[in-house]
Amino acid sequence: MTPEEHGNITHVMQSYFDGLYHADSTLLRKVFHPKLAYVCATEGDALYLDLDTYMSRVDQREAPAKRNEHRRDRILEVSIKSPRLAHVSARMTMMDRDYLDVLTLVPYGGEWRVISKVFSYVEKDA
Repeated sequence: MTPEEHGNITHVMQSYFDGLYHADSTLLRKVFHPKLAYVCATEGDALYLDLDTYMSRVDQREAPAKRNEHRRDRILEVSIKSPRLAHVSARMTMMDRDYLDVLTLVPYGGEWRVISKVFSYVEKDA
């Protein structure tokens, strides 16, 4: 992986974290592929959404930033598997949950885009 490739993925991830923290669906639509597969893998909360359904949920939520939630997000792993396939693992805390996200990225319109978001969460300790 070249430094440029890593930087491009890191930029996408910063927009991803910013979009989620600010509940900014306009920004998130620049991160996600139009054919996004959104999957919750938490036991008892199976959920499979497309991009438009997920973005409507983002639009309806109160942004963690508006509630002044402490922001904790980080990239655990970036792996470019080929010129057309990348994998990112990330952790974040928001909305009283600790999330583990596994993202698959592919090129779209000359940029990396998240085509699948598979995640799980646990309730944050009080």
